[in-house]
Amino acid sequence: MKRIALLAAVVVLGSSLSTAMAGKKKDKKKKADTEVVAPVAPLVLATTADTLSYAAGRTATQGLIPYLQQEYRVDTAHMADFVKGYEEAIARQSDPTFVAYQAGTQIAQMATKRILPSMKADFEGSEEALIEEIFHKGFASALNNDNTVFDDSLAQAYFEGHRKALKEAQSAAYKKQNEDWLAENRKGEGVITLPDGLQYKVLTMGTGEKPQKDQKVKVKYEGKLIDGTIFDSSYKRNPQTSEFRCDQVIKGWTEALQLMPVGSKWELYIPQDLAYGERQAGTIKPFSTLIFTVELIDIVNDEEKKADADKTATDKKATTDKKAAGGNAAKVAAAKNVARKITKKK
Repeated sequence: MKRIALLAAVVVLGSSLSTAMAGKKKDKKKKADTEVVAPVAPLVLATTADTLSYAAGRTATQGLIPYLQQEYRVDTAHMADFVKGYEEAIARQSDPTFVAYQAGTQIAQMATKRILPSMKADFEGSEEALIEEIFHKGFASALNNDNTVFDDSLAQAYFEGHRKALKEAQSAAYKKQNEDWLAENRKGEGVITLPDGLQYKVLTMGTGEKPQKDQKVKVKYEGKLIDGTIFDSSYKRNPQTSEFRCDQVIKGWTEALQLMPVGSKWELYIPQDLAYGERQAGTIKPFSTLIFTVELIDIVNDEEKKADADKTATDKKATTDKKAAGGNAAKVAAAKNVARKITKKK
């Protein structure tokens, strides 16, 4: 390979500084720090591989600064310190002491930004909010095998017990809140309550057919919680309609759809036991009452059945025509055969 002697202008990302401190005098008088800047040897890129590697290194930093600012909250005024840490990590990557220290800093970031916020969320709105400083002390005590306050099993039992009790209390309160809302809503003008607790109000009464349980329908809808939070809406999609079978949705929908003539627009108030019950469904919390505005546009199965019937009739006619054509051809062939025999006798 042709050797290339290139003297690159070295971009020094971080100055390597070593500070020589003069000895302290017995009378503790301060002396000025003396900074000694180590000489930087010029970088020589002697081969194509050298040049390519250098270019690759620079290229790899594209987009790094915004990432450091967002992910690690690095102030760009301290980039020299970042570079110093980078270079030290490269130089000491085989040093087990340094590797362990570096891992500790990374886990600290993870604990602060991910683990703690996730665990704090379980106690949000309660008087037992987690305290960050003490959380970190407990975290470190486990890694140091310090069982002065708790061992692992007792700590986990204490934490999980409180989290479970709080969750059950919050769920019970939320369930009651939704039940009370339904009890009040049933008193509203035009609200009809069915024996199983399903409530609905007719906004527009259609004049079409009512779908059966196994039929597919075309609808427009919007779903929200009792606090007004919209969790789903076909009106925000293109097309605005959705299609599904009546028995492929929650019980409240299945029941209501079979009561709605095509062309209707109703508002449904569905109790949790006819919706998702104690299950979490996306952003819908357990025991949620669901409010839906539903427009029944059409029964899709009617069109499909008609198309299937038309296809069946067409196929049947084609088969009949084919058999008829085959029969006629056989008759013609037989007649020709008789005619040849008569001619031959003559």
